[in-house]
Amino acid sequence: MFKAHRLTLAAVALGLSAFAAQAQDFAIENPECIAPANPGGGWDFTCRQVGKSLQDQGLLDQTVQVVNLAGGGGGVAFAEVVNKRGDDNDLIVAASSATATRLAQGAYPGNTMDQVRWLASIGADYGVIAVAADSEIDTLPALLDQIKSDPTSVSVAGGSAVGGWDHLKVLIAANAYGIEDVRSVKYIAFDGGGEAVTQLLAGSVQAFTGDISEAKGFVDSGDIKVIAVLAPERLDGEFSEMPTAKEQGIDAIGANWRGFYAPGGMSDAAYDTWVSKIADLYASDVWKEVMAANGLAPLDLQGAEFQEFVANSVQQIQDISREIGIIK
Repeated sequence: MFKAHRLTLAAVALGLSAFAAQAQDFAIENPECIAPANPGGGWDFTCRQVGKSLQDQGLLDQTVQVVNLAGGGGGVAFAEVVNKRGDDNDLIVAASSATATRLAQGAYPGNTMDQVRWLASIGADYGVIAVAADSEIDTLPALLDQIKSDPTSVSVAGGSAVGGWDHLKVLIAANAYGIEDVRSVKYIAFDGGGEAVTQLLAGSVQAFTGDISEAKGFVDSGDIKVIAVLAPERLDGEFSEMPTAKEQGIDAIGANWRGFYAPGGMSDAAYDTWVSKIADLYASDVWKEVMAANGLAPLDLQGAEFQEFVANSVQQIQDISREIGIIK
């Protein structure tokens, strides 16, 4: 659904020089990153991995404090930032397609994307559908056939709220497979992908819908098996053994961008500083290694370009949500 963008190095350099003039007067003193879910999911990964990498690269002198603020599919954190932390220059918040989805569907009551400032992306995370390692289900068609024949027999767990991005991914697959009423798919929401996988391993649910970065650790430990990656073609490296939905005859693609927003009242100098530091990190060899290790695809957008990208994402998700009956 979303195309990965890659800026040329020249464009990055031009953008950074523009930021540098304003950014040089601002020093980040107490960096904090809010992960709007419990530990173990994609937002938590985004905060912790970027925070650690910024410090390891010498882009920040201080440790980034990560605060987990779960609830409402990110709505609790969004409201906290808008209502109480609106001018905090040291604060960033992990965001993704899940955030755009909730905003697109009006699920953060009284809140819109324009109430915050969108900083930068750090990559795109392809969606996966997985089952427990000992499950008899080995393919996506097998799972969807079971849902077709008896929708009540399969519960699918995800780390976003009902109607959220994890939910939409499995609906996109069901829709592509010819399940006419995708609302018959039984989805159970948890606060983060880590909690959703825990329920899968406990046998409370039969499948998991999430992102590859969330699933990777559980694949490595032998707890789950990925039956479909929602990518146009197989990923590289250690992910190359995971089959795509497309090669199984199901034309379902779902790429979850990952990035950050900041309080709406953040000063221009602070905003430009954060944008510049995240851009520097993205361009580093260290971050390329992090992306490769976690199955992140290129998505290199900062400042105004990222703001425009998020606006387009919100519009796309509104369109598909109407198409499959999530919103009117």
